[in-house]
Amino acid sequence: MTSQPTGRIRGNDLVLSRRFRASIEDVWTSITEPSSTARWFGRWEGKPGVGNEIRIQMGFEDGQPWLTKTIEACEPPHRLVLTAVNSSVTSRLELGLKAIGDGCELEFVHHAIRSRTGRRDRPGLGVLPRPARRITRRRTTPTFDTYYPAQKAYFLGLTSGSATPQP
Repeated sequence: MTSQPTGRIRGNDLVLSRRFRASIEDVWTSITEPSSTARWFGRWEGKPGVGNEIRIQMGFEDGQPWLTKTIEACEPPHRLVLTAVNSSVTSRLELGLKAIGDGCELEFVHHAIRSRTGRRDRPGLGVLPRPARRITRRRTTPTFDTYYPAQKAYFLGLTSGSATPQP
């Protein structure tokens, strides 16, 4: 089963949003504490704090590679911005939380999704299912294949202007 794409393009940014019936503090912990991030994205090590570098091990990628990120902003429990630079892509990820009623909304923004070569064929599609499972305590998690490559054409269409964005 393929999930319905919910991402949208805002300028040159890919934006994915999810609502949770959990407190903003619980969701913040899920996206920032190493023991929690290991369950849905990958573990990280280093000293937290703006301007510091951390290393994140991609727990669900082939070979579980390590990435180095700089903490650009950290405003608990509302905003986290991480930046990474390599030879072909500068990656800037922003996670924003806002309280909504008895829950909260997480907005995941992958800034400037196009690489220096002008293409980005694998935006952060699989990032949000795992925290959704952990936070909502669901028994199943959508697989990465549910998002990529199943939704690749949709997201490439967004970047070229040929897909219809979802609300």
